[in-house]
Amino acid sequence: MIPGMTETSGQDASGQDTEPTTGERREPTAKERWAAVRRRGARRLGRAAAGDSLRERLADLAEAGAEVYDLDEPADVYGDRIVASLEERVAALLGTEDAAFFPSGTMAQQVALRCWAARTGNPAVALHPLAHPEVHERDALSQVSGLRPVNVGSGIDQPTAAEIRGLAEPFGALMLELPLRDAGFVLPAWEELTELVDAAREREAVVHFDGARLWECTEHFGRPLAEIAGLADSVYVSFYKSLDGLGGAALAGPRTLVEEARAWRHRYGGQIFQQFPTALSALIGLERELPRLPEYVRHARVVAAALREGFAEAGLPWARVHPGVPHTHEFQVWLPYGPETVAEAALRQAEETSVALFPGHWSGAAGPGMACTEVSVRGSGLEWTAEDVRAAVRDFVRRLPGRD
Repeated sequence: MIPGMTETSGQDASGQDTEPTTGERREPTAKERWAAVRRRGARRLGRAAAGDSLRERLADLAEAGAEVYDLDEPADVYGDRIVASLEERVAALLGTEDAAFFPSGTMAQQVALRCWAARTGNPAVALHPLAHPEVHERDALSQVSGLRPVNVGSGIDQPTAAEIRGLAEPFGALMLELPLRDAGFVLPAWEELTELVDAAREREAVVHFDGARLWECTEHFGRPLAEIAGLADSVYVSFYKSLDGLGGAALAGPRTLVEEARAWRHRYGGQIFQQFPTALSALIGLERELPRLPEYVRHARVVAAALREGFAEAGLPWARVHPGVPHTHEFQVWLPYGPETVAEAALRQAEETSVALFPGHWSGAAGPGMACTEVSVRGSGLEWTAEDVRAAVRDFVRRLPGRD
């Protein structure tokens, strides 16, 4: 038999034994290896409370769902019952007149911004070049909704009030992503945020918050959700990015805007027959995860400091945690290696020690010979002490080239 080939046998369509065949031996992919690590229950900083498998998620829906909603009630039909209850809950939390459930944030924001464009008469949307619609939505604002993105700000900081005031052309809406994920989950100071809003209003523009992760901003701003959301004319929030929901989003704002948004939701294909699993998971997240987010943010600062200390103790010549003091429970780590190199080291550490310090994707977008990953501290992450993190860093660094 040819080396590197394996022998298999089976039966033909009539059930008769067939001759053994050969097939090329395939090494498991990184995705498959990580799946095996998760099945073995490796320790992770950001493991969701509901677990990974379908069985775990379904069991959590049944058990935790009974604590937040009457499961003997009829299921929703085209957005009533449990979906309507979720909308009321979100509007109350954000202090808005109304809120509408959407199957995705991409749809919710397109609808919001096109509704505002109709009101202002200006399809231009001012937003940071690293904002989600510019990086992750395949130009949906322009290709689907006929809007015109206009970039304001640059680099890894939120735009400034001066940049908004100095924008060379009129714009109908300013979209602020809070926090700005691709810049390192960064937030402005409260005073800076109010100045940004004032600057947009001076330009006679409305303000929309991309608040996919708005839920965890209260610790940084030192303000309740309703006060933060109250600065904007409309707000979008996600149910899965921070709350462990199955998916879904909500658009909140004035009742007239939300009513119009529901009509556009139907036109965009978002009027779905039944969405009770997603809505139920969102209600669970609001009950279970939302109150814990400030604690996650505070512990993320402990983890970030321990990561820096661990890299220094291990003698790594250059490593960065950004922001130095995280604004939310998520932040970036940059290392001076190619992304494939550090990804393999992180995977081997998880396979060999059942400690998954960096289970996320490593990107090379930071520049040649640089790798960047996102760290999320939640749920099980609260069990990690600073010394746990430093020890895991030292072990991880030993697995990098030339660090034995």
